[in-house]
Parts: sequence; C-alpha cells; structure tokens
Amino acid sequence: MTANCSSIVACPANSSEEELRVGLEVPGNLKLVFTVALAVMMGLIMFSLGCSVDIRKLWLHVRRPWGIAVGLLCQFGLMPLTAHLLAISFSLKPAQAFAVLIMGCCPGGTISNIFSFWVDGDMDLSISMTTCSTVAALGMMPLCLYFYTWSWKLEQNLTIPYQNIGITLVCLTIPVAFGIYVNYRWPKQSKIILKIGAIVGGALLVVVAVAGVVLSKGAWNSDFALLVVSFIFPLIGHLAGFLLALLTQQSWQRCRTISLETGAQNIQMCLTMLQLSFTAEQLIQMFNFPLAYGLFQLVDGFLIIAAYQIYKRRLKNKHRNKSPGCAEACHKKTTSPKETNTFLEVNEETSATPGPSGAVDLHRALKPTGHISSYD
Repeated sequence: MTANCSSIVACPANSSEEELRVGLEVPGNLKLVFTVALAVMMGLIMFSLGCSVDIRKLWLHVRRPWGIAVGLLCQFGLMPLTAHLLAISFSLKPAQAFAVLIMGCCPGGTISNIFSFWVDGDMDLSISMTTCSTVAALGMMPLCLYFYTWSWKLEQNLTIPYQNIGITLVCLTIPVAFGIYVNYRWPKQSKIILKIGAIVGGALLVVVAVAGVVLSKGAWNSDFALLVVSFIFPLIGHLAGFLLALLTQQSWQRCRTISLETGAQNIQMCLTMLQLSFTAEQLIQMFNFPLAYGLFQLVDGFLIIAAYQIYKRRLKNKHRNKSPGCAEACHKKTTSPKETNTFLEVNEETSATPGPSGAVDLHRALKPTGHISSYD
C-alpha cells in the first residue's frame, strides 16, 4: 500500500479538504466518547469486578497457567489468522485489510470481563487473561503484524501504541488490585460492590452502543463487504475460542470465559494505532471497521448473555419440576456426582478440569447459586 501524502491533509487529486474534514469529524467525536467511557469502565468497573477475584484461585492460575496459555493462543494465534483470511476472502482494499488485521492483533478488552460475569464465567481467568494479553501485546502485536504483512506493500511503518498499552495496564491492574483487597478484607461488602459494578458496567455498555450508533451516522457509508467482516469477525472469534478451549479439555465455565475473551478486542487500542500510522485519506477508509466491530461485539455479547440466562432459567425450572419443594435441599444434599453436575451444569465447574484447579472448580460448583465470588 502506497501513501501519497505524508501530512494530515490528503492529496487534492484524491479528495477535497472538505470531504476529509467531514469524514474525520465523526471518528473524532467517537474517540472522545470511547475514551471517556473506557476511562470510567476501566476504573470503577474493573474495581468492582476485582471484588469477584479470589487471590488463591488467581495464584493457582499463575502457578499452572494452562487456561491463560489457551487464551493467549486464541488471542494472538487464531484472531490474527482469522483477520488475515477474512481480508483475503473478501478481497478488501489495502487500507481496509490493514484495519482488519490490526484489530485481530489487538489484545482483549475489558468488555469481556463484564460479559464473563454475566455468563457466570471464571472471573479469575477472565481478568488474568485480559492483563496477560495486554502485557503480551507489547511484543506479540509487532510480531504478528510483521508476519502477516511482510508480503504486503507498505511504505510507512506501523506504529505500535506502547503508551496506550501502558495506560491500559495501569487502569486495569490498579483498580483490580484494590478490588481483590476489598474482597479479601470485606467479602460481604464486596458482593454488593460487585453487583452494583456489573449493573453499571452493563448500562455503560448500552450507552456506548447507543452513542456509537448516533454519532457514526456518516461512518456507515462503507463497503458492504467490510460491514460483513465486522459482523462475522467477533462471532468467529467467540466460536474459535470456545472450540479450542473445549479441545484442550477446559471446563465449561472456562470455555465460556475464553470464548468471550477471544472475540472481544480492545477497540481503543486499534483506533489509536490507526491514527498514529496512517494519513487522513487512509483513515476515512479504515475508521469504519473498528467502530462497526465495536458495536457488533457489543450486540454479540448481549445475545450470548441473553441466551445463557434463558438456558440457566430453563435448567433451574426443569430441576424444580423434577424435585418440587426440595430444590434447595437437594442442591445442598446431593451426593451423586452425576446429579450434582446435572443441576449445576449452568455453572459448568466439574472435576474434569486439568491440573489442581479442577478441585477448586468443583468446590466452587458445590456452592449455592447466587454466591458468585465468595469462597471459603
């Protein structure tokens, strides 16, 4: 891909300054919206989600990082490969192909942590995966981009937003650390904080989605192929992450978590990298994709949560119909592993998980439902 102009103003032969000004006005507004929303979420929401993390389970993930390794393989193995194949399959323009590939090479976003909470995922694994993928992005992003673009014609260098990655790490680790401390010292109060934070986080996601639709009216004048890619890309990420986790014999709870972590990308980091690396003329073609991807990944997440909650409710009702009047007693006194796993299939923590974390997952599964983050 050849850049004909090095300044922020595009070549008059290709487009007028007025067209560029109008074209970049929407992305500029969206950048402000996403920056403010993400700053709030990564502070308050990550603090509240940190209240769901048990320091002992987190340490088990660090000691035996099998789930984290599978997640990183999905994040920096499957996603960049999927982006490369989609760009080739849909014959995207060079600028659009680079936007798709950069999105595929970005680390996981904090949105996945909120999604994981609402599907009863492994929050310890979810937060550790988000943190580890952000750290790994310092080396894996340039490596993946070099590997998949070495045969492409690109005269300017891609700029990795290291400062943005560092800010993301600080905004992620510090609030989570405080949340872990609160959960350790005041477990009862941490439950309240967790519920409030999850509700507020969900509300903020809705606000961001609505604001994105309203402010990006002009951004939807894009190629149909690019919109199709932005729609199916997160879906492929969710499905591929789930299947790889399933093939590596992760628990159902971890499969859900890894699936959501894989499909949910850091949109802000992608937007920052595009702005640092390309001219205004190229940005007009590129900005449409990350904005559409961000909105579609929100829609996909809401649909997954809704499907899971419906499944969860139907399973509980089915159990109550089979054992009327004694659902709670049977839940506490069931001795058969088969019956226990049948009733708690909604949480999917079974002893089949590899490594010592399987015992911890089974212990968590035997806890009464509704107590999401309180462990003895």
